[in-house]
Amino acid sequence: MMMRRLGVAVLAALVAGSMGAGVPQVGATQQPSGGVVLVPDRVFDGETMHTDWAVLIRGNRIGYAGPADDLVTTADVRWVDLPGKTVLPGLIEGHSHFFLHPYNETAWTDQVLQESLGERTARAVVHAAATLRAGVTTVRDLGTEGADFADVGIKAAIEKGVIPGPRMLISTKALVTSGSYGPRGAPEQTLHRGAEVADGFDDLTRKTRRQIGAGADWIKVYADYRWGPDGTAQPTFTQAELDLIVEIASSSGRPVVAHAATAEGMRRAVLAGVRTIDHGDGGDAEVFALMAERGVALCPTLAAGDAILQYRGWNKGVDPEPARIVAKRRSFQEALAAGVPICFGGDVGVYPHGDNVRELELMHDYGMTRLEVLRAATAGNASIFGLTELGRLAEGKLADVITVEGNPADDLSALRQIVAVFKDGELMHEADGWN
Repeated sequence: MMMRRLGVAVLAALVAGSMGAGVPQVGATQQPSGGVVLVPDRVFDGETMHTDWAVLIRGNRIGYAGPADDLVTTADVRWVDLPGKTVLPGLIEGHSHFFLHPYNETAWTDQVLQESLGERTARAVVHAAATLRAGVTTVRDLGTEGADFADVGIKAAIEKGVIPGPRMLISTKALVTSGSYGPRGAPEQTLHRGAEVADGFDDLTRKTRRQIGAGADWIKVYADYRWGPDGTAQPTFTQAELDLIVEIASSSGRPVVAHAATAEGMRRAVLAGVRTIDHGDGGDAEVFALMAERGVALCPTLAAGDAILQYRGWNKGVDPEPARIVAKRRSFQEALAAGVPICFGGDVGVYPHGDNVRELELMHDYGMTRLEVLRAATAGNASIFGLTELGRLAEGKLADVITVEGNPADDLSALRQIVAVFKDGELMHEADGWN
């Protein structure tokens, strides 16, 4: 066995000069022809935490992940010791909005109505880079919120190497019913909407297919919304309409995600055959049992509600938890108890892009173990989203790999201490002073 072990300073030297004039500290770097072996204190492979393991990145694939002493390499492979660090798969974010920025900066309505498409696209470029620097190498971006099909262009620009960013699964404009979604003005006004209005079978058929044709990877539907008496959340589409949306999307090989916060909206969406329910605040034991039976995942977006209530004046850690937080904690724990698959997705954009770990910390605080949280953010989301080549460190998988300081199985805040981010085998980000 040839084991040329090098310190992190050598790996830093390998990437010296790689940071271009674009977004700071983000850029692709070619690896040595034989590959790079990372030898940290521990490796989380997407399922289990291991010690005395090594991970070989060769080209854009994982060449090896297993006991370090069993790895045989050639002279052109660089060995890099990473003491005190953990190597794990790139994180997979399940609910993001690159075209939104935090609501305490600018209200959602003002973003949709007053910020130009050019400004919003420029912000999305910055958000994509921040997300990648945070160790998130794949995102499911669930709607441009009034920015039309601009996510198609952002995804293409990332894939072509024009801008840095994670892999993207996009849902373009999302589907809503007339009268249910904003922005709203006086009754006689017709304002630009944050999603695409579709009413009736013909309209739903046409607009679902339009989104597919434009490049949507997922179809997003608002199964309920705050359009009931006194602004209460109520179902939007009928069962037959939801069935039609899923049928059309499925015939093109695309899954459907449902925004749903009421038990009835969730129930209809699950019966229709959606892949994930996002939010799920009003779920009850019956609907969670149905989700578990049918393998429908819950993307709880805990961090969004947590952030919004802080924007409204809740002094977290000092004031008692608001009723909305208490109810959310209870419904999340009911979903866990029922065996519902949990998707990592925080509704990023409500709070800052790059702060994705916020959702993971809350998932632990609300009842998941740290290892369960790590699985959800890697192998779990990969399985839910059908990403068979991602989410795990195993030979032949795509080399989306991150290195963090410390042990996230002991403290999830270690995921905030990013040392390096590899995407598709290329070193895309290195932390300042990591050597």
